[in-house]
Amino acid sequence: MRIMAIDYGDAHTGIAISDPTGLLAGYTTTIDAYTPEKVIAGIQPLIEQYKVDELVLGCPKNMDGTEGPRAEKSRAFKVLLEDATGLNVVMWDERRTTIDAHQILFNAGKNAKKRKKTVDAVAASLILEGYLTRLRQN
Repeated sequence: MRIMAIDYGDAHTGIAISDPTGLLAGYTTTIDAYTPEKVIAGIQPLIEQYKVDELVLGCPKNMDGTEGPRAEKSRAFKVLLEDATGLNVVMWDERRTTIDAHQILFNAGKNAKKRKKTVDAVAASLILEGYLTRLRQN
């Protein structure tokens, strides 16, 4: 079972897809698009190509656990995504994933310009890793 994690953003959306067993994070990419419809248009071919069975969408919560405007955007995107793909979309708390992604890339020696190009894909990988870990624990 393949699972796709999505780090939805205004201009860049990170994508991470598990291996066929659904145990490890594998393929990552970034979709550069400014509208939800264009992001979905970029996601649909990946779903078909990798035979994705489930979607995990990052829900950016505040540090106190409350949801703000970004979380509302993600919830609205979830509805569009489910309608367009017919797949179940699981919302996943993505607190600190972008911060952690920047730190990982910084520690790997990537300068700010190089980090900007890949940070969303790394954040999506972190969302996927967290979700896969939870699945293994249950």
